[in-house]
Parts: sequence; C-alpha cells; structure tokens
Amino acid sequence: MENEKKVKVEMTAEQAEAFAAFQAKQKKEAEAAQRKADRETYAKMVDEEVAAAIPELRRLSDNIKVVKSKVYQNFAQVLDIKSNVLGITKDTQRTHTFTHSDGNMRLTLGYNCIDGYRDTVEDGIAMVKQYIESLATDEKTKSLVSAIMRLLSRDGMGNLKASRVLQLRKMAEESNDDKFMEGVKIIEEAYQPTMTRQFIRAEYKDKKGQWHIIPLSVTDADTDGQEEEEAEVKK
Repeated sequence: MENEKKVKVEMTAEQAEAFAAFQAKQKKEAEAAQRKADRETYAKMVDEEVAAAIPELRRLSDNIKVVKSKVYQNFAQVLDIKSNVLGITKDTQRTHTFTHSDGNMRLTLGYNCIDGYRDTVEDGIAMVKQYIESLATDEKTKSLVSAIMRLLSRDGMGNLKASRVLQLRKMAEESNDDKFMEGVKIIEEAYQPTMTRQFIRAEYKDKKGQWHIIPLSVTDADTDGQEEEEAEVKK
C-alpha cells in the first residue's frame, strides 16, 4: 500500500543470507502449492468434461445402433425382391448398393470381410511354386516369376489377399499350364473369409454433381463448424 511505512532494517551478512534463504524457501513452497492447485483444477476439469461427454456419446452410439438396425430391417424385403428379380443368391454377395432414381442419393449395405483360407491352401501354393521352378531362367521368365511371387506374398495375418488371387488366376489362364491352373484352383477353393461387422455407407450428390460421403462415425465427422453444401433432392 502507498501509505505503508517502510522500515530500514540493518542486518549482519549472516542474517541477510539467512533471510534470503527464508524468502527462497517461501517462494519455492508457494510455487509448489500453486502447481498442486493447478493439478487439482486440471483433474477437476477432466472429471467434469468426461462425466458430461460419456453420457452424450452413449446416447449417440445407441441412436446409431437403432438407425442402423432400422435401415437393415427396411431393406430386408428389398434384398429379397432383388434376389428374385435378378436371380442371385443373397448370401453370395457381400455388399449391395442402391441408388435413387434421380441419381442424387446412394446407399451401400454390406459386411466387412477378413480374408482367410483353409489348410489346403498350402497345397495350392506348393503347386504354383512348382510351376515357377519349372520355368526357364531367361529375363522374360524371371520377371514372370517375380510377379507371381509378389501375388503369393501374405498380409500381416499370414493370409493371401483375395484380390491378388484373382490376378494369379488370370496369369494361370494365360499360361495354359495345367499344374499352374490347378494350383490356383485349389487356392481359390480353400478361400474361407470371415465376415465381421455390418456397415452402411450413405452418399449424396451436391449441386455441382460431386458425391459426398455422409460421416456416420465420430472419427469421420468434421469439427471445424463448416457445413457441407446440401444436395437438392426430390421430395
């Protein structure tokens, strides 16, 4: 305060050193106390925000489940009719895409799939490799061997990629080699994919004719506050 009286205190060097040490200790303790208070404030803020966010996200998750289930139920009859009209078996097709007649909306229903094979796949791979070993060693066949070996490479789970097996089949057909073709056929027959979760992909077309995927997960949804241009759809 402005009116406080200032008192001049005389100290010995030893007393001044002790007083400075006392002040440093007080400052250190005050800073430590402040850091502790800041940590407590931070922890309290975390608790409050987590407690507020979790119920909202659970409600969002429940709503997504309800809508997803409703969409699949509504399309069950559509899939039955599609099967009858087109003469295909529903279980052999993993994804189904439906586009509105005005061309502005599109919906895809399907299953995520993980490639997998029965043990007999090893027999097919052995036959294909046997074909590779029978090839000549000129530059042309060396590049073919390299291409085939790339197609036989496995993913992180130790499985062949189904898309690569399709490419392998094309090469086998072009080779006209019975052993090669039989080996690829054994690989294809050993294919045993695992269906995982059902998915829905919804898209709409804007006024400029560009397709936009409607984000249906927290990861995909934007948080920048910008609204996408809405498509004009027929009511």
